[in-house]
Amino acid sequence: MRKWVAGAGGLLTVLVLWEILGRTVFAGSRAVPPPTAILGQFADDGFGFYWPNIQTTLREAGLGWLWGNAIAIVLAVAFVQIPWVEKALLQLALVSYCLPVIAIGPVLAVLFSDDTPKVILAALSVIFTTLVGALVGLRSADKTSLDLIRAYGGGNWTQLWRVRLRASLPSLFAGLRIAAPAAMLGAIVGEYLGAESGLGVAMINSQQSLAVERTWGIALVATALSGAAYGLTALVGRLLTPWAPRTVR
Repeated sequence: MRKWVAGAGGLLTVLVLWEILGRTVFAGSRAVPPPTAILGQFADDGFGFYWPNIQTTLREAGLGWLWGNAIAIVLAVAFVQIPWVEKALLQLALVSYCLPVIAIGPVLAVLFSDDTPKVILAALSVIFTTLVGALVGLRSADKTSLDLIRAYGGGNWTQLWRVRLRASLPSLFAGLRIAAPAAMLGAIVGEYLGAESGLGVAMINSQQSLAVERTWGIALVATALSGAAYGLTALVGRLLTPWAPRTVR
């Protein structure tokens, strides 16, 4: 309860300071409108403006999150079970993480159509993060348990199914939490490079029309969606891994 109260107090303090600065220091430039002005514009735009764009971005980010994490988990299992595969593919996974999204986005837009470029960018944004989390988790399995499986005649795949998968869940969900906002960012950047609808498109249009309050409102909606995705993933991870430590003392 104290954490929630402290967090709410900190957020309220930020909003009050933001309101004061928006009405005083930044009043002339309109670059940083006060929260009340943003909320007023948000109410004027209404549900009909935001919901279609939110649907598009969530669909792209969700598909990218699913594909990227599925690829990462499969690679992590392959690296643990077949060591020579790691030497061949780990560097490729690192390259995919280092690729500038802005640079590869136009190439994907030329090669693919519809939502595919945005989904690929969202997937590329999450693969390496989830791969590292899953790989660390799979290799953190208790060696005594692994030896016990081996002593009873079990092989590598039995060790994976009986011990490694369960041991990997805390680290895996740590990666999945980070992957959720990353997928959202990848989808929005992909919309910047060409799309018919979505939060990225709406933000570009509002910038071009000098609708500062609307631009801030769209940015805050995107931030809230990313935070909600992070929180939902963390909640699922907490429910599925009750044995994992929650705090460091």
